[in-house]
Amino acid sequence: MKAAFYTLGCKVNQYETEYMSELLKNAGFDIVSPSEDADYYIINSCTVTATADQKTRQNVRKFKRKHPDSVVILTGCMPQAFPEDAQKLIEADIVFSNKNDGDILKLINEYNATQNRILNIEQHKTGDDFWECSINSFSDRIRAFVKIEDGCDRFCSYCIIPKSRGRVRSKKPESLKAEIESLANSGIKEIVLVGINLSAYGKNENFDIVDAVKICADNENILRVRLGSLEPDHITDDIIERLAEIDKFCPQFHLSLQSGCNRTLKNMNRHYTAEEYKALCNKLRKTFDDASITTDIMVGFNEESQEDFDDSLSFVKSIAFEKVHTFPYSERIGTAASRKGDSVPKAEKERRAAVMIKETEKIRQSYLKNLIGKTKEVLFESKLDENTYQGYTKSYIPVQIKSDENLVGKAIDVKIIDFCSDYCIAE
Repeated sequence: MKAAFYTLGCKVNQYETEYMSELLKNAGFDIVSPSEDADYYIINSCTVTATADQKTRQNVRKFKRKHPDSVVILTGCMPQAFPEDAQKLIEADIVFSNKNDGDILKLINEYNATQNRILNIEQHKTGDDFWECSINSFSDRIRAFVKIEDGCDRFCSYCIIPKSRGRVRSKKPESLKAEIESLANSGIKEIVLVGINLSAYGKNENFDIVDAVKICADNENILRVRLGSLEPDHITDDIIERLAEIDKFCPQFHLSLQSGCNRTLKNMNRHYTAEEYKALCNKLRKTFDDASITTDIMVGFNEESQEDFDDSLSFVKSIAFEKVHTFPYSERIGTAASRKGDSVPKAEKERRAAVMIKETEKIRQSYLKNLIGKTKEVLFESKLDENTYQGYTKSYIPVQIKSDENLVGKAIDVKIIDFCSDYCIAE
C-alpha cells in the first residue's frame, strides 16, 4: 500500500506528518510524494487563516478528483476548529482531528473493513495531557523539527489556535531525551524545538524551555539546537542568561511581533508593548554574538489606521530585523476580532503589505551584503547539484558553496564572498 502526505501550515504540522508517516511505514506502507499515485492521500491541514482553509478544501477535492479510487484523509487543525465545515467535505473519506493523529492506522483499517465514511473529531479539553508522540528520523534530513509543546492559553483576539489546539501542555523531559537519542542515532545533527506556543513549554511544571535545549545539547552527536517561534514576553532575563551558557545553542530568535504600534497590539490582545519588545531585542543582541532576530508582521488588522501602520513600519525599521514575514490580516470566524468586523479594505491591506515587504527587504539585503568577507560556521544540509551544497549559519542564513567533497552533515568554517537574492555564496 502507498500513502502520500500533503502538509499545510507550521513546523508542528510538519512534525506530526512525520509522526504519522512513521506509524504507517512501521505497518508496511510505502510513503510516496503526493504527486505520485497512491492508495491513500492524507491532507494535514492548517486553519490559521481563511486562505489556509481554502487551500485545504481545494486539495481535498483535487486529490479525490484525480484519484477517485483512492482514500482521501483529512486531519489537522481545520477539522479540529471547524468540524461542521470538515464534515461537509464529502470528498474526504476519513476525517479526524489533530488530537487523534496516533489513531491514523486504526482509522484506515476500520475504513477498509466497512467502506463507510469515518468522522472522528475529538475536542481538546482543559487538563488534557501532552500526547507523547516521537519520531526516529526526519524525511532523510540532518535537521529535525521536534515538537515539545502543544496548545496556547494567550487568546490573541485574531487567533483561532486555542480552539484548534487546546491549552498548553508539554512533553516530559525523559521522553524528549529518548527521542533526541533516537534522532541522533539516525544521523540528525541539528534539532529545532517547536510548539504552538513554544516559550510556554513547562508551564505549571518543574522544567522550562532552557531545560529542553540542554537535553538536546547534551547529546554528543547533536551539533546545534535551535528554537522555533517565541512569544517575547516569555523571554526573561533568567532564560537569556541560561541560554547564553549553552555553546550548541543557535542565537536565532524568531520573536512574534505582529505590530509595532501599541494601539494595534492592545487591540490584538498581545501581552507586551513596542517599547518592551525593543528592550528585549537590544538585550539579546548585547548578550549573544551574531544574534539574529526575525519576526512576523500583520498589516491591516481591524481598525488599523494609516497612522497606526506608519508607526508599525517605523518601529520595524528601527529594530532592523534580519528577516520579516509580512502578511495581511485575515478575519477568522469565531475569534474576538471577528465580532468587530474587518474595517480595512483588501486593496489597502495589500498596499500596506507591499510597502512593509519592500522596506524590510532593503534591510535584509543590507544585512546579507554586510556578511561579505566574514567567516561563518555552516552546517551543510543538502546537495543542490553535482558540486553545489547548501547549509545554514547559526543565525540561519542560507549559504551555498562549490565543493568536490561531500559536505552534507558537516559543519565547517567558510568565507562569505557574495550574496544573491536570499542566500550567501561562500568559499
